[in-house]
Amino acid sequence: MAPSLQQLLIVLVIVLVLFGGRGRISSIMGDMAKGIRSFKKGLAEDDEGEDAKKPSTARLDQSSPGATMQGDARPVDDHAKSS
Repeated sequence: MAPSLQQLLIVLVIVLVLFGGRGRISSIMGDMAKGIRSFKKGLAEDDEGEDAKKPSTARLDQSSPGATMQGDARPVDDHAKSS
């Protein structure tokens, strides 16, 4: 069972793509690394830009709707309502 001509051609093409022509794989990986670095840099710049655009948080007054009452406030007794 010797390999056929078609199988040999496929193997030859794969070998040429992987190892032929001035380190094609290493140049592809270098380009990929540059792309990843550029992507990370872009994400970092976006995060810095959003931090500068955020408004400062304002303090809430005691009269705001979510404020707690002081003084005569008592806890709610659920059992008293059901009787």
